[in-house]
Amino acid sequence: MVDSTRMPAEALTAQALPPTSLIIPSRGRPDLLLETVQSILQGDQVPSELLVIDQSDAPHPSLASVTTNRSCTIRYIWSQSNGVSRARNDGIIAALHDILIFTDDDVLVTRTWFGMLVMALMAGGPKSIVTGQVRPTEGTAAGGFVPSTKTDTAPKIYTRHADEDVLYSNNMALYRSAIDTVGAFDERLGAGTSFGNAEDNDLGYRLLDAQYCISYVPEAILYHRSWRSARDYVPLRWNYGVGRGAYYAKHLSWRNSYMTRRLIADVRNHLMSLPQHIRRDRLRAYGDVMLVAGILSGAARWLMTYGPPRRPG
Repeated sequence: MVDSTRMPAEALTAQALPPTSLIIPSRGRPDLLLETVQSILQGDQVPSELLVIDQSDAPHPSLASVTTNRSCTIRYIWSQSNGVSRARNDGIIAALHDILIFTDDDVLVTRTWFGMLVMALMAGGPKSIVTGQVRPTEGTAAGGFVPSTKTDTAPKIYTRHADEDVLYSNNMALYRSAIDTVGAFDERLGAGTSFGNAEDNDLGYRLLDAQYCISYVPEAILYHRSWRSARDYVPLRWNYGVGRGAYYAKHLSWRNSYMTRRLIADVRNHLMSLPQHIRRDRLRAYGDVMLVAGILSGAARWLMTYGPPRRPG
């Protein structure tokens, strides 16, 4: 169910923010990471603490010594762990505050992004999660592309499962109590694991299942950097498909056909669009084939690894 009612205007006016922790997982992108941190520190409002959980092979050459005259403590943690979900969970454990904000190491945020995200969360209360606009940047690599964007200009409030996944982990805020209730990021899913995606889809599903609401606030704008080249497109579609298939399989249920319908619709829609893409964009067509193959492979591997859903009764 989607409620398109706007958030109260007074909730989005400038005000003193409560203590907040902003968590950035990173691996192997030192220049992009530094630019992400710099864009956050240039915002109109900044977090109380900024935690970087860096899983790179070597420590960042400069972030550990970065200082700022803003009212923000920068905490750099070089970690030997692996996987974006593990990094986010490590950040949650290390965070000092109960309002948690998440972004990634390949974004640039607008000056008002952080304040809009937190104030919308405050307006929604502890049973809300807030996500915002993810716009693409201009290409910085040959044939560069951005794999995941959300550019709708209308606000929405989701209180039930929809026909799409609505939570974007590179642009989200929630209360720690939500994690305490539904659990943290599933460390079997996401970049750096054998099921390389859909950890945010999984968290969003569990939150909606627990009767939380997810608010999409288009005023909370950041830009996803276009650093990937055209040769990355097809392999990335495979990885996205594998993660998505695992996510579908994880939540298959004998009692509720919702996730079965989602899986079938996803595969069908991409196969139905294939003839058109073959005529107009061969690379996208190859990507669609790999996405579908990845979904089926990921679902099968998840079920073989963790077993099918239990029968009722």
